[in-house]
Amino acid sequence: MYVCVCNAVRDRDLRQAAESGCRSFKELQALTRVSTCCGRCEPMAREVFDQALERQQRTLEHCGLAVQPA
Repeated sequence: MYVCVCNAVRDRDLRQAAESGCRSFKELQALTRVSTCCGRCEPMAREVFDQALERQQRTLEHCGLAVQPA
């Protein structure tokens, strides 16, 4: 599904960015251009991205590979 119509960014693009190591919304914007035009997509983009990061963290924890906070 398209999250950002202005820049043709799909939900899977946001999930792939998280899987590739993107860790902040600013990084996500630089990589995908999501929410850099009209901004209407920002709440949905943040939700999809945050869910992808949480899913990735749970997977790492399950595998015993999670990074422990300093």
